[in-house]
Amino acid sequence: MLVAIFRQFFLLGCFSFGGPAAHLGYFKRHFVDHLQWLNNQRYAQLISLSQALPGPGSSQVSFAIGVERAGVWGGIAAFLGFTLPSFLIMLLLAISAHQFDAIYFAIIAGLKLFAVVIVADATFSMAKSFCTSVVLKLIALLSTLALILFPMLGTQMAVLVTAAAIGALWPLLKLTTTATVSADNKSTLNGWALGLFLLLLACSFIPLAGDFSLFAAFYQTGAMVFGGGHVVLPVLQAAVPTLSSEQFLTAYASAQAVPGPMFTIATYLGAQLTIEQPLVGAMIATVLIFTPGFLLMLALQKSWLNLASKPRFASAIAALNAAVVGFLAAALYAPIWTSAVHNSWHIALVIAAFAWLRLSKPPIWWLLLLFIAVGLAQYYGAL
Repeated sequence: MLVAIFRQFFLLGCFSFGGPAAHLGYFKRHFVDHLQWLNNQRYAQLISLSQALPGPGSSQVSFAIGVERAGVWGGIAAFLGFTLPSFLIMLLLAISAHQFDAIYFAIIAGLKLFAVVIVADATFSMAKSFCTSVVLKLIALLSTLALILFPMLGTQMAVLVTAAAIGALWPLLKLTTTATVSADNKSTLNGWALGLFLLLLACSFIPLAGDFSLFAAFYQTGAMVFGGGHVVLPVLQAAVPTLSSEQFLTAYASAQAVPGPMFTIATYLGAQLTIEQPLVGAMIATVLIFTPGFLLMLALQKSWLNLASKPRFASAIAALNAAVVGFLAAALYAPIWTSAVHNSWHIALVIAAFAWLRLSKPPIWWLLLLFIAVGLAQYYGAL
């Protein structure tokens, strides 16, 4: 079972371009629609929990899917599989002076168009599943507009709080299917995970000499940063002053160009902090920045699902899910669409691929290879 979980997430980690919004689309299509490891409702509950916690949202969802499948070790297998491809690439970029040529970036341009199609498909599918009333549709629409007009972390938090409050106060606003919770999931809280999270957070603020003081910032960032990978850069830059602005910008650009979670920016920075032992530094920084979010997810996952069986809480989750649809739609526009689509040919290609995906449901690998070919064709001047 653990090998199967690792394998499935490793394959996704090899081509999961496009950031957290795209990752959620990949997960839904693969684990909900194709493998049926969990249903739409359970997936929505995990997404809503990840949105309410600090840390890497899509990686927390992948970890939670692994936990749902095979407990804590399943979550660890999911994390290792999904993160390993990005970790290895970022480590290579950090320790190597080799500069990739334009062909590499041409392929990335094609894969950005691929991400547009995947996120559009996820947004459409999730809107059908979660926006089942006029109020939910309105929440999704207003969430989209708010994040497009005011693309700030504060806006995201305000939208989540407002949506949850509307859902809790509107008794008729609820999920289409009543949540069912098994006897095994009626735990109110996973105490050891929450306790370990708080203990490590407290330890990270103890002033110590040596390398530990350098790496403590990675745990603190993972424990307190909302909004995903794009927010990590300024926080880490302030917390790790020993690295230059050029190193941070290179790490950020690399994290956007490779598949997998953007939090592997820590891999690059950890390797840069320990030039003599880059692998050790990369591993420490990566583990530290991901661990807080996973501990919080593990601590609250069962109680969150238990609360979801209560009408008012289910109503709040429904509103949060509608807001998440808005988040996806806003991310589809910026940065995914704006960074990938640059002319009318791109628009036509994306529309055609989206229609093909919705109507014929081809294997995702076909689309992947198609857009790699598109990127190379653009490089050679064929398009």
